[in-house]
Amino acid sequence: MRKSFKLLPLAAALVLLTAVLFGCGGGGGGGGTQGKIVGIEPGAGIMSATEKAVEEYGLDYQLQDSSSAAMAASLQKAINNKEWIVVTGWTPHWKFAKWDLKYLDDPKKVYGGEEHVATIVRTGLKDDMPEVYAMLDNFYWTPADMEAVMLDIQDGMTPDEAADQWIRDNQEEVNKWIPEQQAAEKGTVTLGYVEWDSEVASTHVVKNVLEDMGYEVNAVSVDAGIMWTSIGTGEYDAIVSAWLPGTHGDYYNKVKDKVVNLGPNLEGARIGLVVPAYVTIDSIEELNDVKDKFQ
Repeated sequence: MRKSFKLLPLAAALVLLTAVLFGCGGGGGGGGTQGKIVGIEPGAGIMSATEKAVEEYGLDYQLQDSSSAAMAASLQKAINNKEWIVVTGWTPHWKFAKWDLKYLDDPKKVYGGEEHVATIVRTGLKDDMPEVYAMLDNFYWTPADMEAVMLDIQDGMTPDEAADQWIRDNQEEVNKWIPEQQAAEKGTVTLGYVEWDSEVASTHVVKNVLEDMGYEVNAVSVDAGIMWTSIGTGEYDAIVSAWLPGTHGDYYNKVKDKVVNLGPNLEGARIGLVVPAYVTIDSIEELNDVKDKFQ
């Protein structure tokens, strides 16, 4: 009895020491009091902007690397349980049609203003494949168009099935993209894109239109850095996933002298921090006041 009695305080002391040394950790400088922002793929422009927002606003939050799909799944789970969650978000995205969400105000303008999605092609495409170049130059649609494709994919269609469905439903609009005089010889077109729901939708619509025109099309999903490097070197013929001037601005500036910018294919895009509408704050500046709710 005496021996076990003496060991008990020692064991308790070790437990206490362990708690002091390790129990307050939590990744990054806020420890256990730190909140969490659910992000997407590391290297994405919105992740860089969010890292800057954490610094500019002095947020005691950990930015969690994830994926577009995992971010949406986390959002779904939180909404089902009426929990507080803050995620990196962008418009267009099907989540805004499915759930009642809101952007947090960004008074410091870290995320910039309204953006557009541009079509970028490799140098020489106009000479090599003038018909493809013309179709890509004509390609333009609205956020509502894109969200319709995204919703079909979310509801279970494959990207190609959803793209074909939208093309059938909007053939008159699609016909405006296709040059009247079609080339006799077809070839293979390589499109690069980032694995965002929005860019899966746009790239597969373009892919299916080009295939209907007789081309073989390879759609290659990569992260943003590889996408921009590859369009700069000419490995890809085109991308329709260029978020400018903010989200992909740094990537674009590195290759802008090596590519051709055909201008916007969609306008009214936006990025920022997004929360369910039931969350009772409206600004990024308020996040530290309620960080315990976002753990």
